[in-house]
Formats: sequence, structure tokens, C-alpha cells
Amino acid sequence: MDQTDFIIVGAGSAGCVLANRLTESGKYRVTLIEAGGTDRRFFVQLPLGYGKLFYDPSVNWLYSTEPDPGLAGQADHWPRGRLLGGSSSINAMVYIRGHKADYEDWKAAGNPGWGWDDVLPAYRAMEDNEAGGDAFRGKGGPLFISANRKGLHPLVADYIAAGKAAGLSENPDFNGAEQEGVGIYQMTIRNARRNSAARAFLRPAMKRANLRVITGAQVTRVLIEGGRATGVELRRGGQVERIAARGEVILSGGSVNSPQLLQLSGIGPGALLQDHGLSVLVDNPNVGDHLSDHQGINYTWRMNVPTYNQLLRPWWGKLVAGMQYVLLGGGPLAKSINHAGGFFRTSPDLVRPNMQLYMQAFSTLLPRPGERPILTPDPFPGMSLGLSNCRPTSRGHIRIASPDPLAHPKIVANAFSTDHDVVEMLAAVKYLRHLAAQPALARLIEEELRPGPEVVTDEALIEDFRRRSGTVYHPSCTSRMGPDAATSVVDARLRVHGVRGLRVCDASVFPNLISGNTNAPAMMVGWKGAEIILADAR
Repeated sequence: MDQTDFIIVGAGSAGCVLANRLTESGKYRVTLIEAGGTDRRFFVQLPLGYGKLFYDPSVNWLYSTEPDPGLAGQADHWPRGRLLGGSSSINAMVYIRGHKADYEDWKAAGNPGWGWDDVLPAYRAMEDNEAGGDAFRGKGGPLFISANRKGLHPLVADYIAAGKAAGLSENPDFNGAEQEGVGIYQMTIRNARRNSAARAFLRPAMKRANLRVITGAQVTRVLIEGGRATGVELRRGGQVERIAARGEVILSGGSVNSPQLLQLSGIGPGALLQDHGLSVLVDNPNVGDHLSDHQGINYTWRMNVPTYNQLLRPWWGKLVAGMQYVLLGGGPLAKSINHAGGFFRTSPDLVRPNMQLYMQAFSTLLPRPGERPILTPDPFPGMSLGLSNCRPTSRGHIRIASPDPLAHPKIVANAFSTDHDVVEMLAAVKYLRHLAAQPALARLIEEELRPGPEVVTDEALIEDFRRRSGTVYHPSCTSRMGPDAATSVVDARLRVHGVRGLRVCDASVFPNLISGNTNAPAMMVGWKGAEIILADAR
């Protein structure tokens, strides 16, 4: 059986960072195993190409939740990256760390070393921010972050002016001293190409002789002997293989795959495992539990000024945008569709923002026959303002649905299952209309298209957001960190409770969901996780 020092399962946001840092000294041999394939694909590298990846099975796990009462009985589509870079290779590239109080919550939950003063140095060390370094931003690290100040759609300035008129401050850096306000989003884009975790961290590490990357191989279980993880079993090319770990096995499959693999390996809710004929090595009902995710919705308006719809829908417009990109390295194809956004509070009594904003000079209400809405802009000028809740109280779970390791697990999201989340979202969607009613935007709006001016009562607004909301692709907390196995899956050093030599290092270990996009925190967990693993290996 092949041997290595460390096995990393999953080449996603955290796994790529781990592979880089664990091989840096040359002391350890590391094997990184990824179920998907290469990230060297045109629509992966093209920043605005992620719309083409939304339903692409060659790079996407294409998960689906169970029908959800909170979403009017609908099953939600959950794209997750299945390639080098994981979801950082198919996401919208917005770089948000979260609110500093989120990390104080992590620390207060019994996780020393994960407070704001602990994670800030990790962020600054891994970042190379185009805006320069300061007390909050990093400069000179491996992860380039675009300040995103050039080539923005003219509507961005109107949106920011409307936000200021609505009572929000203009925020030059959501990752700086304060999170609240409106402004421009920083992006993981470098030289007009997506700057995924694979590009920033893994590709440089792949030049080292002590890193082996295996693609097209799905790990089916962790091998455990005498209470210690000794390696993994995987399927590749129709064959079953085993790889032994002299040091440790580290799961970085993300919030769906990591708890699924733990359960398949005999670590999880005992009754569930027995129902599927699996031996129970560690009975821990927290594995796959505490699922937390941001739910989002767009409000859309027909505009009386041009938006990206007029450029990106017709063939000639696509040709112009393509020439802008190829010849000048600019234009809309070189960016995410979310140029700007922000954070706000639905009540002045709150001490920190509880809602995130997204501004898009673009709309996708009327797809062409046979096409998904995300792929084709509308045949009229449209703008969307979106939002998502930052700290929902609804909790779901992930459970294996079969002992077959290649079968998708059962995902129960339980969106809007608490009164708190419903009341909060009701106030938030009303704020979207308040924002759009400010003169800077109102003068440019012709009519509201979704949900439409007839939707005015609280009951109608709630019905609408249940029907039209969905994940904003930030599932977390399914292998959450904590000091007690009765309430968590890993400890503050990311060690799985009850099994030696096994850690989880990805967004599934978040003790609670971050206020904002989760790609940056997932990479930070990989960075700090590597520090912890190397310290323990001495």
C-alpha cells in the first residue's frame, strides 16, 4: 500500500492552502486527492464564466436539497465545485472575511486561537491586496485580491449614492475597520483571470517534488485501526486503491463531503449508520448536523438606462465583450457580476449588520427556450439588487442516504424555519425597496419587475421570498468546532473527537456561520489549520 506523511482529501479552498503550506519546508510528503479534474478550463478562468458552470457536471457536484417547506416546498439547487480549487473555481469571487465579532463568537464557544486577534494575522499573511497593506489588509502574500476599482458599470455610482441617501455610509473596505455600509467588493481576480485557491496556492506547490496531486479519484472511506486514522480508500478509474498516512488524514471536502465521508467511515449518528449497515466507530450525532447557510433573494427593475443586458444578450454584444476581454483584458467578462454591495442592519438595536447586499447591473428573468435563467440576460435593460441574511438561526443537516459512497447525501436545509429568520428577511426586503426609492436610483427605474408592485402586504412579501429565495452557496458548520464531543465534531486544533490522526479543515468546522461570503474564511482555516498541524507534528 502506497504511503505518504499527510493525506488531504479535497482540493478546495482550504485543501489547496493546506497542500501549499504543508509542503513548503520540504520535510513532509503530502498527497492531495480530488474527486474532480483540472481547473484549466476556459469558463473557469474567465471571471464571468461562472454562469456556465452553474449546471456543468464536469466541474460541479450538482447537489439538490430535499423539498423545503421554508422555500414553498421547492428543492434548492446546490452547486459545489468538483475540480481543483473546489468551489473557489466556480464561485462569484467576492472576497469577504466576515465581521470581527463572528470570530469572537468562535472563541467564546470554547475555541482558543480562533478569535479576531488570532485570525487577523493569518488573513494578512496570506493576502496580497491590490489596495496595499495596512493594519487590516495584507500585502505580499500568495493570494492576490483585486481592489476592483476600474471598469465598473456606471450604475455602481448611482447605487452607492442611493445607499448613502438611505442612511448607509460609503465603506471603502468591507474587510477593514468596519463592515457596515455600501461600496465596491474586492475580488479574487488577478490579471483578468479567476484567482482561485488552486491558482494562488496549489499551482505553485505542484512544482515541489514532495506534493502529489491525484485527480479523478473519490475517497470512499477513512481507514481507521485501533482508534487511529491510518489512511484512505479511494476509487479511481473503476479501481479501488488504498493510501496509508504515516502522519495524519485531513478532510477538506467542504460542508457536504466532509461529514458525508465521516459518516461513511463509521463516525456519525449511530442509528443512521446502523440503518445503512455501517459499523459505528464513533457515535457522534453532530456529524452533519448544525448546517447553517445564507438565504438570498433578488429584486429586479426595468431601467431606462443601458445595463449589461444590452451588451451580453445579443451575439454582436458578446463579440464586443469578448474582444474587450481578449485585446484589453477588461470589460464585463473580466469581473464578477456583483460589482458592489454592502452590509446593513434591519434594526438600529442590532450591534452589527445582519444583512448583506449585492448590486448587479444585469437581470435574468426571461431565459431563452431550453436555457437556464442564469445564462441569458433579459432583452431589456435590467438591474437587480439582492440580499442575504448574515446570521440565520435556521439549522439543517446532511445525512448519507445510502452506504454507496458515490451516492449523493440527503441535504435538509430547513430554510426560514424560525420566526426570527422570517421576520428578519421581511424587514430586509422592505429595505431593498427603500434603497431603490432613493432619487439616485429612482430616476433610472422604469418599473419593478420582481416581485412586482402588487406584492405589498407582509403576507405577500413572505410568500414571495419563500418562493424565490435560495442558497447563496455558503453551507457551513456541519463538522463544527468545539471543546465537547457532545456538541461538536472537532476540537480547536481541528482533531476529530474520538479518532486520533484525523482532522477536518474546511468551512464545515465553522462554529457558527460567518457574516458574509465564506471563501475567504475557508482559505483562512486552511492557513491556520496548516500552522496547527505543523506545530503538532514537531
